Amino acid sequence: MDLLPIRRALLSVTDKTGLAAFAEFLQRGGVELVSTGGTRKALQDAGLAVTSVSRVTGFPEILDGRVKTLHPHIHAGILADKDNPEHRRTLTKHQLAAFDLVCVNLYNFADALKAGLSLSDMVERIDIGGPTLLRASAKNFQSVLVVPGPGCYSRVQRELADKDFHVGLPLRRDMAAATFKLTSEYDAMIASYMAR
Repeated sequence: MDLLPIRRALLSVTDKTGLAAFAEFLQRGGVELVSTGGTRKALQDAGLAVTSVSRVTGFPEILDGRVKTLHPHIHAGILADKDNPEHRRTLTKHQLAAFDLVCVNLYNFADALKAGLSLSDMVERIDIGGPTLLRASAKNFQSVLVVPGPGCYSRVQRELADKDFHVGLPLRRDMAAATFKLTSEYDAMIASYMAR
């Protein structure tokens, strides 16, 4: 798919810098917003309509937030190849909706390292759902635009504005490459800490 229409977005971020303006831009373009706990609250506080991930999955966030997006209603919507008729039929059969944009950034493990927290506290700063969402979206860049941080918002907005809320394959591929670089650096930082 060369030009991907952006109609449905999943937003789940730790760093909320510029989030409200980015989400407002998406909503003005007719994009449905789906979000998790803290991100959803920030968007609602900014006056935006947003659907909770729990409503999409039919299941509450559990284990102190450790499990919220790890669900077929989320990941099937991210990993479906929109050019594959069988994937589209599977989504329809199971009443699953595809995502077109996934905006995620990770728990700040580097800041936790600087704070010198205990091992148990450090473990709680290891993001699981975030890297999973990022990697799934980056893998499926032909069908999904991944937005891995606030530094990407302006570029994405420019392309959406220029292309009537569509994004081209070059941007999707660039964002996927940046995402894999980010997640590999994040994992390397955690591995280095755990090997001490």
